[in-house]
Amino acid sequence: MGGDQVAEAVEGSVAVLRAAAGLDWEGAQAGRLAWNCRRTAEHIAGDLIAYAGQLAGRATEAYVPFEIVMEDGTDHAGVVDVIGTTGALLAAAVRTTPREVRAFHPYPFRSANREGFAAMGVAEVLLHTHDIAEGLGLAYEPPAALCEAVLTRIFPHVRPGPDHWRTLLWATGRGDLPGRAPVTEWRWSNNLVIGTERLTLQGVTPAAAADLSTGGTGGFTWIEGGPFEGTREAAGMVVKAYEGGVHRPEWGLFVLVRREDGRAVGGMGFHGAPDEEGRAEVGYDLAEHARGHGYATEALRALAAEALARDDVTTLFAAIDRANAPSQGVISRAGFTRVSEDVEQYAYELRGLDRSLRLYARES
Repeated sequence: MGGDQVAEAVEGSVAVLRAAAGLDWEGAQAGRLAWNCRRTAEHIAGDLIAYAGQLAGRATEAYVPFEIVMEDGTDHAGVVDVIGTTGALLAAAVRTTPREVRAFHPYPFRSANREGFAAMGVAEVLLHTHDIAEGLGLAYEPPAALCEAVLTRIFPHVRPGPDHWRTLLWATGRGDLPGRAPVTEWRWSNNLVIGTERLTLQGVTPAAAADLSTGGTGGFTWIEGGPFEGTREAAGMVVKAYEGGVHRPEWGLFVLVRREDGRAVGGMGFHGAPDEEGRAEVGYDLAEHARGHGYATEALRALAAEALARDDVTTLFAAIDRANAPSQGVISRAGFTRVSEDVEQYAYELRGLDRSLRLYARES
């Protein structure tokens, strides 16, 4: 998901809107929005330039404080020109931003990489062009591949439907799907990234998981020997959860990426969301050439701390083969305690603070 997809979405939007430039944009409400069509078109341009600014300026704490304003007397065709120009700027920013750069976006984890900003930009273009087209009585349907790309990157919590465009419209409160309740509130979700001294744990989207599970790189640059088979199996679990509509991004797979060179060294994550008792199972593996450097221990400590800080988690656990001494060393150094065993495996646990104590600590 990159600059080419942004350019494709903008090109399709501009073609539809330019043909309708002579219609009454101010007098027509844009679909189900409270805005008229003119205001919505200006909003598309504003979002595109804002996302380009975030990436180009490497903003990490807040939005860069600027906005785009149309000159007095700008007609609808002029607004369409601005959409085309700001779209080209976002496409260029996405193409020239290194993969490891993340910039501020408020929801839900306060950052996004170039792929996230591309997906958000495409979503803004597709959905608001739809709103304008609906308000003006125009036909508009974007390519299914663009809709799928958006869904599998920033709507990981939405179960796929038989039609990508209708699913995207339903997921954003713009349409209905048979067998699913109407959506009245919605948010997209960029991937979670957890930092350590030497690594970043980068949440794997359903799109990346699908590629990893079928032998691809998932969009990561791997060291020699990676990804290992456990990471590919975990990616398959993400795909299955996504297809079942039960995937929760913060309880999926993370790829471990070295800060020093941006290369992926392994995978780590959960076998699913916590159960009713607040228990979640962890798993991990490293590429062979990354072992022996403490990466797994460092990553597991950070992942465990992130998970146990949540109110819905009480215990993390793992089952490790009795013959796998290196993995037993990793989990012990990360603070887990062996609690049981059978003929094949040892079971380890790490418990969080009692919820009442955790609440007291926060209030104090």
